[in-house]
Amino acid sequence: MPLKGENNKLTGAEEEYRMRRIFSIIALLFLAGSMEAQEKIEEKTNAFTLDAQLMSRGEVRQGGLPGDTEEKDENRSAFISNRARISLGYEREHLALKVAAQHQGVWGTEGGGNFNLYEAWAKFHAENGLFATIGRQKLAYDDERILGSNDWAMAALYHDALKLGYEHGRHKLHGIVAYNQNGKNVNGGTFYQNGSQPYKSMETVWYHYDFKKLPLGASVLFMNIGMQTGTPEEYWTTFQQLLGGYLNFKPGKLSLEAAHYRQMGKASIDYTSQTTVPLRAWMASVKATYPVDGKLSGYAGYDYLSGDEEFMLPDPGFIGTRQHNRITAFTSVFGSSHKFYGAMDFFYVSAYYHTFSPGLQNIFAGAEYKPGGKISYEASYHFLSTSVDINGFSRDLGHEVELRAQYQLMKDAKLTLGFSYMRGSETMVALKRSTDKRQLSWGWIMLNITPRIF
Repeated sequence: MPLKGENNKLTGAEEEYRMRRIFSIIALLFLAGSMEAQEKIEEKTNAFTLDAQLMSRGEVRQGGLPGDTEEKDENRSAFISNRARISLGYEREHLALKVAAQHQGVWGTEGGGNFNLYEAWAKFHAENGLFATIGRQKLAYDDERILGSNDWAMAALYHDALKLGYEHGRHKLHGIVAYNQNGKNVNGGTFYQNGSQPYKSMETVWYHYDFKKLPLGASVLFMNIGMQTGTPEEYWTTFQQLLGGYLNFKPGKLSLEAAHYRQMGKASIDYTSQTTVPLRAWMASVKATYPVDGKLSGYAGYDYLSGDEEFMLPDPGFIGTRQHNRITAFTSVFGSSHKFYGAMDFFYVSAYYHTFSPGLQNIFAGAEYKPGGKISYEASYHFLSTSVDINGFSRDLGHEVELRAQYQLMKDAKLTLGFSYMRGSETMVALKRSTDKRQLSWGWIMLNITPRIF
């Protein structure tokens, strides 16, 4: 406590010393506050992220003709595939960058699998909603039926492209341009084949609008794709177009999805022929999802993809196919096909005989049950058939039943198990030119770890 009387008066030197201490404390407090504010600014304007992923999946396949008394080696398959991905991200005001490298392969593969750059892009964005993204990037739109990441595949899908866009309020507009090349060739440098993409060039416009007074979102998509065929000495480019839209309507608890796309332009008969024919194909789909309660939800839907009108199957031992005046089989372009047409990936992943397609009809229904906690279950059924008649065969392709269970081990790690059984028809056997498509079972277990390191 200060003393009373004259003895408590400070000399000039003592007063100066006290003021210096006060100013020093104020300066230290100001400096500490400035440093904290600067750290917050730097944290906001210079954000670094480092993410990792390790996804391992073991698969066992077994199948054969009914009545086989002993299991044949060619009817069995077992392997473990793996993906390791590391992603580095950076973001500050008006700028974002991401670089992701990945390695994928099968355990024991000679050479150790494949290593590639999955993403490498820079994004410039303004406060008014305009942005531009350039570099290697994944393109995923709507339900990913036409453009998707196809993340089930270990390599996944990516595109080297320039994307310009505008997003503000209820409007989203994206324009994408891609031009591919095998290398910096001075001579013959415009021929492209057997690269990371099947197309030489691609232009895409996507527009999405969320209605204000309706629980409805609508998208329109247009694509122009340039495909090259031939040899480096003699080649040609054909262009095909895709136009269509996607709707997502949510009246109350019910969720309705619908899509319709048409393909036009020209298509080559094969990769070496200069002969082109008109392309006239289409597809349509509808799906309804309804939550019965907080734990159980059900869904059902129908997919139709047009097929080649003049599709035919030659008898065993015969070579050749009927002359096609036009292509009427729809192709799923760069979508996540595994998500839609059966988990066994018989359709739009593996090719039919002679590469032509009889199309596909997919009637499906399923249910998902989440009892609480970290576990969930799902079961679904698919009835599959062709969309065109085939000489000497019915349209019926078979029935597929799928079961899946998922357990969340921790916030960034989950374990998933799946089992599928297909009872294929005689048409399925003839289309695939293989006897093991009649009865087939497939089981898998997958561990997916996705930590954010910082």
